[in-house]
Amino acid sequence: MAMPALESQYWTAAEVRALPEDGKRYECIDGELLVTPAPRLLHQRMLSELQHLIRTFVKQVGVGEVIHSPADVELKAGSLVQPDIFVAVSRDGSRLRTWSDIGTLLLAVEVLSPSTARYDRVLKRKFYQRAGVREYWIVDLDARLIERWTPGQDRPEVVSDTLEWQPAEAIAPLGLDVAALFALVLD
Repeated sequence: MAMPALESQYWTAAEVRALPEDGKRYECIDGELLVTPAPRLLHQRMLSELQHLIRTFVKQVGVGEVIHSPADVELKAGSLVQPDIFVAVSRDGSRLRTWSDIGTLLLAVEVLSPSTARYDRVLKRKFYQRAGVREYWIVDLDARLIERWTPGQDRPEVVSDTLEWQPAEAIAPLGLDVAALFALVLD
């Protein structure tokens, strides 16, 4: 279950990095520590399928790099997040070598788990919007839909048929058949 730390402490990215490796995912946003257990099988299956589709597209169009967690993404000083899948671009346009090379995220994806839904939909969403992440997808396995958020939105675009992602204007978008994706993962 995702939960804040028991002590009321303002956590820094450095303190989170110093925690022992125990199979849990540790993140901090605005000083709040988030602790998440290992995800369920369907969560991982969805991540695998999505990552394959996104990576194939990104390699084809040559924009950014597709990465999955665990990761140490510090989009704002003092905050550390681990999106399930993300497409990153370096600060200077070169190939990423370290987590600190990440300049921006073209896309961040979180697959909901019962224990992470509040954090993914509220805390992380607001953080990603403030940090300028171009698109944030919340994949809801139970509802078989994807919520698409962009900076400045008060409400998501809810997609259950075809989701189009266009990380740069000069390229044709990725057309993602959401219903077929959920059928592949869940049926």
